[in-house]
Amino acid sequence: MKTSVDELRRTRPRSRLLRAAAWAVAALVVFSWMSGDFGLEQLGGERRLANLERFTGELRPWPVQQQGGFDAGSTADWRTVYDWAAALMADGGSKALASTAAIAVLASVLAALVGYLACWPAARNVARPAPFFGGPAVAGQRRRLRLAHWAWSALNHSVRAVLLFARAVPEYLWAFLLVESLGYTALPAVLALALHNAGILGRLGAETVENMPPAAARALAAAGASRSQTAAAVFPSLLPRLLLYFFYRWETCVREATVLGMLGVLSLGSLIRDARAGNLYDELFFYVLLGALMVLAGDLLSALARGLVRRA
Repeated sequence: MKTSVDELRRTRPRSRLLRAAAWAVAALVVFSWMSGDFGLEQLGGERRLANLERFTGELRPWPVQQQGGFDAGSTADWRTVYDWAAALMADGGSKALASTAAIAVLASVLAALVGYLACWPAARNVARPAPFFGGPAVAGQRRRLRLAHWAWSALNHSVRAVLLFARAVPEYLWAFLLVESLGYTALPAVLALALHNAGILGRLGAETVENMPPAAARALAAAGASRSQTAAAVFPSLLPRLLLYFFYRWETCVREATVLGMLGVLSLGSLIRDARAGNLYDELFFYVLLGALMVLAGDLLSALARGLVRRA
């Protein structure tokens, strides 16, 4: 067995391009390390370790800090932690959590509606005179319907350019521009997240359509089905992959909705900003954990939804 493995290793195909790329990446890493001022030599300093110990101590809930932690002889218990957390939830935490979830859900749904509608004209195997066909059939169509080919090509490139622009502008910049015109409400956050993620979902959806097995679509098109009928027929086979992308971007929207709260929009981010301003690191950590739990819930929901679709 060992001899056969060694023989396979000696006879494996070798690519000079891959080796050159690997060496180039290694050189870039070394250059970045040498030219960047990372200051890693100070990480183990006595002052840094003391600051780290103080900071991690301040992450504990305030009642626990007051009562000495959960060490032997301490009066702290989980009941005091529960009461502290319940007070934070009653004092704006539950409202901010609901606002963050609402922003993420609405932005994700809008992004999916726009992105998954735009993915069809953005897919190169759809935006052509003879959709879902390639090779000589397409060449023949181009010769007979050159004007139609140019029109579909222009539509394809235009939609792809719009999707590229939408995802090239960061959510935070979209939100900053929209806040200036729409005011400090949740709407700028929703639109900012929807615009950016529509560009991403549109691109991912277009790649999913382009990479799907072409046999079923070609059979439908050859039988006389229209472009829209063929797309509707093959859509269920693409749904698990599109759902995966949708829930992944929903997780991203939860995180970004939290960050956008620092612009003044009511969400977990606004509470994190206020806690940071008051050096209330225990409350800051609590709100960060709430956001992480929301992302975990979205991941579980994603797995459940995709499992149901596969079984159906």
